[in-house]
Amino acid sequence: MSNEDKCVGKEPRKIIAKVVSQEGNCPIGHKVGDSVEFNHFGVTGDICLNALFTMLPVVYAMMHNAYFPWSVDHCKELHACPDPKNPVVFELDRSQPMTRKVTG
Repeated sequence: MSNEDKCVGKEPRKIIAKVVSQEGNCPIGHKVGDSVEFNHFGVTGDICLNALFTMLPVVYAMMHNAYFPWSVDHCKELHACPDPKNPVVFELDRSQPMTRKVTG
């Protein structure tokens, strides 16, 4: 099974955003290894509002199985915080299914 088959399908995916690099002084305190989980029911973990606002469109697209033709690994994307003086880079991972389904 390819990563595309595994991570792009019919069912929504949960997204884990993990800090993979951080330079300078992040005012919120993000550090490598921190993670945040996104699913239909909310956000679990702490995240800077600036990073969150720029990340949400990508998270929502990945959650709903968007296909990005430039991706080498269709399970993961990188997303950078918009602070150019203190960059934080998140890896967005959609390799795990959501554990609860939307019931309406």
